[in-house]
Amino acid sequence: MLLPNEYLEPLSREISVIVSQAHRFSTDTILLAAFSLPKTGEICADFGTGCGAIPLIWSAKSKPKKIYGIEIQEDACEMARRSVELNRLTATVELLRCDMTTIRQRQALPANGFDLIACNPPYKAEGAGLQNPEETRRVARHEVACSFADIARSAAYLLRFGGRFCCCLRPERLCGVLLDLRAAGLEPKRLRLVQQRADKAPSLFLLQATRGGKPGMVIDPVLLIEDGNGYSEEMRKIYGEYAQNKGAAET
Repeated sequence: MLLPNEYLEPLSREISVIVSQAHRFSTDTILLAAFSLPKTGEICADFGTGCGAIPLIWSAKSKPKKIYGIEIQEDACEMARRSVELNRLTATVELLRCDMTTIRQRQALPANGFDLIACNPPYKAEGAGLQNPEETRRVARHEVACSFADIARSAAYLLRFGGRFCCCLRPERLCGVLLDLRAAGLEPKRLRLVQQRADKAPSLFLLQATRGGKPGMVIDPVLLIEDGNGYSEEMRKIYGEYAQNKGAAET
């Protein structure tokens, strides 16, 4: 089940994910999985699922009816598929190798058929910052495969009216993200900033938008990763069994 340079990362007592140096997950992944946790019986998708951590965390903590992990990179998709098989979740979690910009043209998934879509997109817009020469990391960190506007349009196509889209990104991208979501018909409804400590500037935002929602956004209290005693009480709850089994993930 494991290839050379791969290892198992435990997410709970029952569920582990296969990871490698090229395809792994971070604290941001865990935060987004918790922020976007599906309700029982929902049909969900994770755009750019990578190693498949978010579908597996959802499966460990909730009872969605169906989860689709969408990934453009063949090696990541194959790795995530093996994780699903390892955890005996093939009846619930399905991996699709798919370009998010062609979801509508390919009709690979049903329009208006999803309750929830999450996405941890590349943090850097194409052309911004230093480009990583390694292809897998370049795709993960820069918008070379699709733009956030592409992601928003694909999510709006798949979500039912009232369906939710959740994402996380760096604060400097917030303005553009809000504009792209509204242009796609996804109304921003809930925002939460994440800070490492109380004396640090926010390093991440978590955002929920609703397809066809009315204007009006709630700003949640800041999520502090650390307090004066190490990880904050909220972060320890979010990490849950993952922290007990492996320790905190590296950002």
